[in-house]
Amino acid sequence: MTAALLIGCDFSSSPSRRKPIVMAAGSCAGARVLLAGLERIESLDGFAHWARQDRAWIAAFDLPFGLPRELVEHLAWPALWPELIRHYAGMSRPEIRTVFAAFCDARPAGQKFSHRAADRPAGSSPSMKWVNPPVAYMLHAGVPRLLEAGVHFPGLHDGDSQRVALEGYPGLLAREVLGKRSYKSDDKAKQTPERLIARKDLITALEHGQTRLGLRLKVSHAQRDALIDDASGDSLDAVLCLMQAAWAAGQGPPRYGLPAGMDLLEGWIVTAEASDG
Repeated sequence: MTAALLIGCDFSSSPSRRKPIVMAAGSCAGARVLLAGLERIESLDGFAHWARQDRAWIAAFDLPFGLPRELVEHLAWPALWPELIRHYAGMSRPEIRTVFAAFCDARPAGQKFSHRAADRPAGSSPSMKWVNPPVAYMLHAGVPRLLEAGVHFPGLHDGDSQRVALEGYPGLLAREVLGKRSYKSDDKAKQTPERLIARKDLITALEHGQTRLGLRLKVSHAQRDALIDDASGDSLDAVLCLMQAAWAAGQGPPRYGLPAGMDLLEGWIVTAEASDG
């Protein structure tokens, strides 16, 4: 693996001082992923500024990069990814909610949301979901700003090959270690000792390389304590995305581990397994 700057991003569609975007920066040497530090960004303008900076990185962002093809075709929206993202960026959040709610209301119970091909292997929420979590708004807030910044989206859009943006999903890696155990909550009443123990177990597993990525996380004692103490899980989620970015860097261009047969409108979650390899 190269010594490229690696980034894992825990994204927020409405960042603030209380709930910032968290960026975990690091590097990889062999199978060791070294956490250099955490950066917190408290506004979407700050995120856009970060993305525009002239420096090389490979990053995994915890937000969906695309919408389900079934949904896009039903709405007769642009069928090419960059045009779709620009069309989506031109809508307001209330407009998005109205359109998506109407789509769901017309479908039978249990099949309200449309899914991307990557959702099942990754265990991720449908990217059209606007609440709990509001990933549709995360896409709306994040991807157009990355596209405007000119970054490279492997398989989706050619941009600056020195700034490589990939869709990450920390839950994919966390579930491999913890199963259904919860390790985080934004609700202070739910920040329980059981979740704290789960965070410790998850970090220990990452340090020992006990995931199918075959990578070992290297953190200082102070960094380890900080990851454990962040009961929201945002810092740890950024580190999980950092591990996914490191794996992708090891796969290298042009696909960075994304499957050859991925849907070029929907995108794919890096490290999620595809049946076609």
